[in-house]
Amino acid sequence: MDFLPAFLLADFLGKPAWVWLVFVVVVVSLLAFDLGVLHKDDHEIEVKESLLLSAGYITVSLLFGAWVWWYLGAQSGMDYYTGFMIEKSLSMDNVFVIALIFGFFAIPRQYQHRVLFWGILGVIVLRALMIGLGATLVSRFGWVLYLFGAFLVFTGIKMWIIADHMPDIANNPMLKFLKRHMRLTDGLRGNRFWVRETDPATGKVERFATPLLLALVLIEFVDLVFAVDSVPAIFAITTDPFIVYTSNIFAILGLRALYFALAAMIHRFKYLKYALALVLVFIGSKIFLVGIIGKIPAVISLGVTFGLIAGGVVVSLWKTRGQPAET
Repeated sequence: MDFLPAFLLADFLGKPAWVWLVFVVVVVSLLAFDLGVLHKDDHEIEVKESLLLSAGYITVSLLFGAWVWWYLGAQSGMDYYTGFMIEKSLSMDNVFVIALIFGFFAIPRQYQHRVLFWGILGVIVLRALMIGLGATLVSRFGWVLYLFGAFLVFTGIKMWIIADHMPDIANNPMLKFLKRHMRLTDGLRGNRFWVRETDPATGKVERFATPLLLALVLIEFVDLVFAVDSVPAIFAITTDPFIVYTSNIFAILGLRALYFALAAMIHRFKYLKYALALVLVFIGSKIFLVGIIGKIPAVISLGVTFGLIAGGVVVSLWKTRGQPAET
């Protein structure tokens, strides 16, 4: 790599800058192709298109993981795939809540991709900030990992107990805040997030937010809440910021693409939350087991995680066979 400019070889969060640049170029290219070619016009995304788009994202994610394995070694490659699987699985809960948000605001399917796409940009920034903060804390205070572990065990137990809990969108604190502090239209205005209209109270032309913007902000808020679980979970696998961030972002990109297929059959994954709860407890417990039995090999972590999630999917599909889709 001696032919590269000095600034591309400079260290950034433990990796050469050019390694991060490769990741950025891949993600930007995917998003540009998604918005600029595949979805230039708003249209209703069918299940088949959702599956094909998701398959494309997953293929790129797996190929990137293969490159990580080749360039950074087997340990980093295994950690990447484990982190990718954990984030992808935990985000299933996110899909369910996103479906509730779209239903609450009566967002037509033809506009949902627009909301999810722009939401991705917010996720990329917010996850970078959270992972950067987490990496800093872990590097300076090693004991923070034990706090992460305890939090994951607690969260897993809580998820098991309230697995059937239905989120109350109407009483969401972020939604209440937005309604108090923003001018809102009485309905959608096509695919626009903001419009300028006459305020009935003052007679002046003012800027109004549409339900599409409320849905976007609420989805970003929900993702931030879910990240409180998923980011510590991946730090429990590896403390390498590059592996943590790239596996996070690729998993989220693919899941947003898969949303339209999953939303149509989310009722079939009724028991997946219990499997995810066990995954969180397992990952959190790993941190405390290091001092007793030593570091658990990455291949075992990946195998246990995959086994629990696969078991949750199989049980869910078996138990809910023949059930009609819920509205």
